[in-house]
Amino acid sequence: MSETQEYLTLCRREQWEQGRFWQIECRGDTLALISGAFWGIVCLRPIDSGEAGFQWSRLRLRARVPQDAVIRVYARASDLSAWPEWDEESTLDLMRVAELFGAPKGAGTDFWLKEAGRYLYLALELVAGGAEGPQIDAVSLRFSGDHMVDYLPAIYRGQDFTYRYLSIFNSMFQDMERAVEELPREFSAESASPEMLEFLAQWLCARRTADPGWLRRRLYQMPEGYESMYTAGSIRQTAALLAGREPWLIEYFNVDFNDRECQNPDLYRKLYGEDPYRFFLLFPQDTFASQAEIERFLDWMRDAIPAGTELELVLLKPCVQLDWHTYLGINSRIGSYIPAQLNEMTAIHYDATIGGEHHERSY
Repeated sequence: MSETQEYLTLCRREQWEQGRFWQIECRGDTLALISGAFWGIVCLRPIDSGEAGFQWSRLRLRARVPQDAVIRVYARASDLSAWPEWDEESTLDLMRVAELFGAPKGAGTDFWLKEAGRYLYLALELVAGGAEGPQIDAVSLRFSGDHMVDYLPAIYRGQDFTYRYLSIFNSMFQDMERAVEELPREFSAESASPEMLEFLAQWLCARRTADPGWLRRRLYQMPEGYESMYTAGSIRQTAALLAGREPWLIEYFNVDFNDRECQNPDLYRKLYGEDPYRFFLLFPQDTFASQAEIERFLDWMRDAIPAGTELELVLLKPCVQLDWHTYLGINSRIGSYIPAQLNEMTAIHYDATIGGEHHERSY
């Protein structure tokens, strides 16, 4: 049997938006119930097979169906491109859909269609029995490909029962083939399914998070990051990924208190101390939206720093420096970011400047 099965797949927002909605909306490329709704209907645009009398067969949904939720599919096919009964101005609701389409094909994510005709009309009903509703990511329709019945003697090929009976095993075989073909994609953090993403996170010892997009980026970087783990570059990269901004990383040996260019050694000692096992990550003040985000950041960073070292997070505040005068004149300067507070022992006031002559820029 040939491994090639041709499917038409609808999976993008642009394709969904050509349909008609009632209590359903697009969330990115996903169809979902609007907030507060427990059921809704979407009627997709007519799907053209390009062949009169085309026999539609298998329909698959890539969807997430929570407990107590259900998805129903309605279908109708015709060789006519126009459907007079389907008035664009008519109200879209369950009674209207049931009247035009008839009984649904069933509930689930895998269906066998008996409709014949060039154009296929589909309606999808989403029902939520609990707090979480179902979501549809893609609709796939089989267009062509080998079938088990094609390899039987001609006397069996025209029998509807034989065709439908073997379609059960034909679908199972195709699903196994597809699973084998998609195995490399499932092991890639960029394209893995949500379930496989959790599995990959366990493999790489990555903390799971509610944001799958962040986890995909993290897993993609982790294999290469293991080679440089616990180095300054790896710590900086992890901090940037977690905070969404590039930090300044200052280690003990980056500050030389005895350097001739160090204008205020005592100030540097107060800021950075003399502990060789402590380093500092400096971020602008608006990097984190809340104290909870700061605590979450520090909790995640504990796994990224070497044992025996201590990380000090410093949030920097912008300030206006008036040089040695107390009026805004031609000699005024706008200072760079300075630490507002390092720890409970050391407070830095707004009139302090850090970094010497290269730290400021005149305007």
